[in-house]
Amino acid sequence: MREMLERRKMNYNIKSTLYKVSAILILVFTVAYSFQPAIAVWGMVASVSLFSAITMTTPYPGKSIRGKRLFNFQVFACVLMVVATFLMYKGRNEWPVLLLISAIFLFYSSLVLQKELEKEKRKDTKQ
Repeated sequence: MREMLERRKMNYNIKSTLYKVSAILILVFTVAYSFQPAIAVWGMVASVSLFSAITMTTPYPGKSIRGKRLFNFQVFACVLMVVATFLMYKGRNEWPVLLLISAIFLFYSSLVLQKELEKEKRKDTKQ
């Protein structure tokens, strides 16, 4: 039992680390597009794919409708990042706008989602 918990914790740490690294790489390749567009596009493809895959496979753990709605915001932001990456690949100039909208959705949902989880935990401990 203890061994299974340790393995689950290790998997969570690897997933969390990959999630953070992919988010940082998205920022790096966004800046790199100004200098090396060809390399930056493929770096964005890889990092957005990893970021989106981890987001999709980590659903909201609570039961709150508000929390599920916020998770849907995160999914929508990932879709916008994929579209932005496609526009970047095509050489269109609209991709920064979609990336900015995606960042706003992710920022908002990450802040409010933590508060919602804490509120649910407090509610569960009271009962």
